Amino acid sequence: MVTGADRPRAWQRMLSGRRLDLIDPSPLDVEIADIAHGLARVARWNGQTRGPEIFSVAQHSLLVEAIFAAEAPAPARDERLAALLHDAPEYVIGDMISPFKAAIGGDYKAVEKRLMAAIFLRFGLPAEPAAGLVKAIKAADRVAAYLEATALAGFTVAEARKFFGAPKLALKGFAGYLKPLRPAEAQAAFLARFAELDGLVRT
Repeated sequence: MVTGADRPRAWQRMLSGRRLDLIDPSPLDVEIADIAHGLARVARWNGQTRGPEIFSVAQHSLLVEAIFAAEAPAPARDERLAALLHDAPEYVIGDMISPFKAAIGGDYKAVEKRLMAAIFLRFGLPAEPAAGLVKAIKAADRVAAYLEATALAGFTVAEARKFFGAPKLALKGFAGYLKPLRPAEAQAAFLARFAELDGLVRT
């Protein structure tokens, strides 16, 4: 039996001072400053993108929220916040590319699901969003992946359409989201958008 000092450490210390347990995360240990700091320093596409800076998960999250808002018919404010936070667990567990997630299987997804539930509860969202909302956010995520793949990650249009599908909305309006930013800039942009949406949700 593994007990006490022999038990492997399952928590990570955050810059806020919080200790987030990865196996049994508590919403009380989730801070938006930690999320923004972490996501702004996690690279999409394992860093295999063009530009002098990484394209971070924080920027990807902003892009997904913008696409979701453009595609959804009059999205509710809490739905837009859920879209912004859709990859928030990656501030702790990183951004694994889809092929590697598939190879790892259920254990990764179980940890990710528990973290997501804790994060959503922390910010006043249902631990398990409605199936329709999840589907809509995933659709926006695929459009974002298409844009990033063709603009930053070296995919041809044909390759991107094969893996992510052909977007059904005008894409020109999202070009501004695809310029890689320095981590501090991406962090500030994510926090600013969160503050706008969270303030709307809580009033």
